[in-house]
Amino acid sequence: MKTIRIIPVYIAMALLTVMSACSQASGTKNVANKGFAVLELFTSEGCSSCPPADALMGQIQEEYKNNDVYVLSYHVDYWDNQGWKDVFGNPDYTKRQYQYGSWLGVNPVYTPQLVVNGKAQLIGSQAGEVKAAIQGALLTSSSFKTTLSLNAQQQQGSLTITYTTNATSKNERLLVAVVQKSAQTNVKRGENGGRVLKHYQIVRHLHTAAITKEGKGNIKLKLPENFNTKDFEVVGFIQDVATGGILGVTRANL
Repeated sequence: MKTIRIIPVYIAMALLTVMSACSQASGTKNVANKGFAVLELFTSEGCSSCPPADALMGQIQEEYKNNDVYVLSYHVDYWDNQGWKDVFGNPDYTKRQYQYGSWLGVNPVYTPQLVVNGKAQLIGSQAGEVKAAIQGALLTSSSFKTTLSLNAQQQQGSLTITYTTNATSKNERLLVAVVQKSAQTNVKRGENGGRVLKHYQIVRHLHTAAITKEGKGNIKLKLPENFNTKDFEVVGFIQDVATGGILGVTRANL
């Protein structure tokens, strides 16, 4: 893990007072007076510090399955020249992490880095601080509720997403993540050589779209070859691209 310049415990404490917008529990159901937690983990199969964070995301996914907690694991590619190329690595996710570095004032970025609701970051393997951040996020709410509903229809290797939202600011974007719930890799070289690594909530595709003035529209996504509704899910969220803050989130009805 690279050196971090922000002390994680301070971030976790700050999250207890960060105000975030309310979202939906799933589909088209609105949640009133309630917070949410979007956890974005930046990880890599080439990083020996990452497996504990990956495992923690699996625990959180199970422990908070009945709460408005959304886990997204992005596999970055800047470890790929250290002896092992991450099978899920994507340069787009590296770019996203560096964008968070700019939004949050974190330099350098590192793995395993966890960003919560686009507003604060901490080390993704520190269970106590991660869970404190989740609880803080779930206890916050806002008088203005950013609503979002997603419905999805699968057709011949593609997915058509129909969305409705009240988020229409020029700085707000809709991001849709196609997420593989779990996988494992037999790593043969690099820092994790000889290990079988388990991964959870792997982002296989991330699409960003401008929101129409009417707050409704359609998006067509290309799906991974092995996509199925049992082993994958689709998560959508509204993000302020000026600050990085996430304003609303939901899972799609498939």
